[in-house]
Amino acid sequence: MTITMVQPSFIRLGQTCFNRGTIIQIRTMSSLVKNKAFINGAWVEATSGKTFEVTNPVNGKVIGSVPDMDTIDANKAIDAAHEAFQTWRDTTAKERSALLRKWFEMCNKNHNELAKILTAEQGKPLAEAKGEVSYGSSFLEWFSEEARRINGDVVQAPAANKRMLFVREPIGVAAMITPWNFPNAMITRKVGAALASGCTVVVKPAEDTPLSALAVAALAEEAGIPKGVLNVITSRLENSSEVGKALCSSSKVRALSFTGSTRVGKILYRQCADTVKKISLELGGNAPFIVFDSADVDLAVGGCMASKFRNAGQTCVSSNRILVQSGIYDKFVAKLKETVEKSVVLGDGMDDGVNQGPIINKNQFARVTRLVDEAVNKGAKVVLGGSKHDIGDLFYKPTIISEMQEDMECFKEEVFGPVISIKKFETEDEALKIANNSEVGLAGYFYSNDVSQCWRVSRKLETGMVGINEGMMSCAEGAFGGVKESGIGREGSKYGIDEYTEMKYLCFGNL
Repeated sequence: MTITMVQPSFIRLGQTCFNRGTIIQIRTMSSLVKNKAFINGAWVEATSGKTFEVTNPVNGKVIGSVPDMDTIDANKAIDAAHEAFQTWRDTTAKERSALLRKWFEMCNKNHNELAKILTAEQGKPLAEAKGEVSYGSSFLEWFSEEARRINGDVVQAPAANKRMLFVREPIGVAAMITPWNFPNAMITRKVGAALASGCTVVVKPAEDTPLSALAVAALAEEAGIPKGVLNVITSRLENSSEVGKALCSSSKVRALSFTGSTRVGKILYRQCADTVKKISLELGGNAPFIVFDSADVDLAVGGCMASKFRNAGQTCVSSNRILVQSGIYDKFVAKLKETVEKSVVLGDGMDDGVNQGPIINKNQFARVTRLVDEAVNKGAKVVLGGSKHDIGDLFYKPTIISEMQEDMECFKEEVFGPVISIKKFETEDEALKIANNSEVGLAGYFYSNDVSQCWRVSRKLETGMVGINEGMMSCAEGAFGGVKESGIGREGSKYGIDEYTEMKYLCFGNL
């Protein structure tokens, strides 16, 4: 049994290589790599003058530095957004559409550079980074079109001398806290909807991946987005809680959108209560992936590979609990093991052929290790992998664990790593009971060639999204979001606009 590995070497951006013993300065390679934050149309340092370093998870080398901002800077960004809202709200849908379209075109023009920055700070393979940039840009295109379809209603009044209208208006300043696993797309998905609605925004990207956020902000500036409409503030982990609290507590911020863990989402939810903000939360998942006896095994294995190993398993919709019916169990596990061994290539995402990068940081790596070790200690069987690989400090071997039990933490918690946990089941009811035995419900997947079963299971799965014979659901047209403790609201699709608008009722009398 072998897993193909590519030894990390140089970090390549453009045609230049950087020696492993030097500090990597990617800002010299691209005008999109910024070392300042973006507030009120200007590139600024933190008021304190402090900065923090951004490192490449492949080798820990420094690739840049950005301002370490605090609540003073956060409030400056909020004030800028609030002031800009007074005029941005009055722009026409056509004007906002044109600006979003221009931003989309700028992202397309700089597609490769955005992808290289993303890979350098996040670690995902360059091909995946390019896919994310395309995915992220698609939201700008989509919401540039949706901007002109934000309509209200005229309804029949109960009295002959009245007329009743419902109009949708922008809610105001929207604050956004975005994650490190999709540092490009999670920004455009939120900001695109907000700007299309007539809102202004303050974005606080994850401390691991601020460079992608600043790069798309630079392109927004170049596209002509007015000053103060888009603001990006950066801070290290130690300041993040206070900055987040400032965004939640400000009465000038009328909406908050957060993508991240359920634990942090609950904290932000409570902090927003005092100012009764409109809130959208895309939180953790624990996606079931069910393979029924009637399934096409090759199709199911392909879907499992796509939903699990993308971004080294570090996605909120990643398959976490693989449930396989007894009649097809052995065949599925054997085929899955064979496919992982043949197709997964670890290494530096800048190297050709690599399709799995590192875990994002030491804390997350330790968590993956702990969850796998705990499962093995409780009786789970390691079919493949199950430990760190010596290719680098943050590389975890592609792992398959069988004979899982429901009380194992690896089965109860979102792993966020390249770990496939498999459990055998006998009946449809048993599979549904296991799948729904979770406090979260973001995504779920199942494979079956029984049409009646497809309808039954899709209705009974307690998740906000269901992939039926499909392992990749995300797109700009799709309504992304979960149920239970996986969050509130939807992103993308025509429904993404709802998070940034309020309905106003107009009643004309004495007509």
